[in-house]
Amino acid sequence: MRGFFFASPPSPLSKRRGGVSSLNIISTDYNLKKDLLYNTMNYFNFNGKIYEENKPVIGVSNRGLRYGDGLFETLKYKNNELILADEHFARLWKGMQLLQFDVPKLLTPERIQQEVMELLKKNKQNSARVRLTIIRGDGGIYDAKNHTANYIIQTWSLDIDHSRLNENGLQLCIYPDAKKTVDHFSNIKHNNYLPYFMGALFAQEQQCNDALLLNIHERICDSTIANVFIIKNEIIYTTSLEEGCVAGIMRKFIIQHIAASGYSIIETEITKEMLLEADEVFLSNSIYNIRWVAAIADKKYTNNITRQLFQYLHQTNAAVFC
Repeated sequence: MRGFFFASPPSPLSKRRGGVSSLNIISTDYNLKKDLLYNTMNYFNFNGKIYEENKPVIGVSNRGLRYGDGLFETLKYKNNELILADEHFARLWKGMQLLQFDVPKLLTPERIQQEVMELLKKNKQNSARVRLTIIRGDGGIYDAKNHTANYIIQTWSLDIDHSRLNENGLQLCIYPDAKKTVDHFSNIKHNNYLPYFMGALFAQEQQCNDALLLNIHERICDSTIANVFIIKNEIIYTTSLEEGCVAGIMRKFIIQHIAASGYSIIETEITKEMLLEADEVFLSNSIYNIRWVAAIADKKYTNNITRQLFQYLHQTNAAVFC
């Protein structure tokens, strides 16, 4: 019998800055349990057509299934718009070019946005997490039938108000068993998600909200679903793209707007020693904006500057920090 991929709700760990699993995650303001674990999707879009969620759409020879040959974007939909859509689509198209996809002329950001809106309407969602997945077609490593970009659009309701900073700080740990490579593909959100998935399993085993990943140089790269910022002596630091972290859209937005808040930011290498000597730590991604960290192992953090920064960004960019 021929095997198929079923587009059912993903394991929460299937996203980089993509998903969550039905694992028992600690309940805090940060946790995405209500947002991501229990909101079912009724329909999805595959290459421009809408199907019921368990409709089989690809076979066992698909390269996306076999090799993780593809990439994805995660966007937030709220107040009748896709937040920072231009930035997300620019990153997605850049990633497709890097992975040498053939993008059909009719496949444009405008068309994808229109189809996202149609799917949101079909799923009756007013606030949602939207995942766009790009995969190649059938074939082996050396004999791909073609390099055409196939796309999947999925949406899940978002019920938590992310316009407020989390009341309870996150508990983090450092995942020791995988090191993120530093190469041409490190900054894109590709579907080779194993280090992040295993890091998320480790966080769950350690009863933490998230885990930090190291790069091949044993320095802080990013978390399983977010970019990392630290604050020391009122200076904000974040891992540079040269260190192999994902080029986060919210990370970029914060860097672009932080100077006007009165604080300076430095993109640099962040060692474990710097992390544990920091005054504050926070994470960012496109769904929850900013979340402050209360502790990593025995190290405790405050959130005074993080709170000020969040309030400033929310007041001056309410359409984004929503």
